[in-house]
Amino acid sequence: MEILVLNRQRREKVPAQELREFARRLAEGAGLSDAGFSVCLVSDRKIKSYNATYRAIRQPTDVLSFPDDPGERSYLGDIVISVQTASRQAFEMEHSLRRELEILIVHGYLHLLGHDHETDHGRMMRLQRKLVRDYCHGE
Repeated sequence: MEILVLNRQRREKVPAQELREFARRLAEGAGLSDAGFSVCLVSDRKIKSYNATYRAIRQPTDVLSFPDDPGERSYLGDIVISVQTASRQAFEMEHSLRRELEILIVHGYLHLLGHDHETDHGRMMRLQRKLVRDYCHGE
């Protein structure tokens, strides 16, 4: 299983190696998939552009997921996270940026697996809460 974490922003210092290890533990420990995926850390400006292009929403968001072809299960797809938005959310929630990035990785990962919190009557968010409790850094 190959997991890439790419830091494409310069505003915040992020623990890319620790996030990669977290993503690996999540995927292996949760037993939901042994397929690889990538996490790309970007600025608000970049994620706003992606959000406008792919969702017709002209504002930044915290995380976007781009699943790969469902027939090809050796690679799940890509998760894009705005570090600036994650930093604001971490401050509001009174926890570390690392924890917020881990939560967003969990959220994006579940989307790559086909979950949709807008249509599944809370199933994805229940699973997310369990995975956050079991795998995320506690600060």
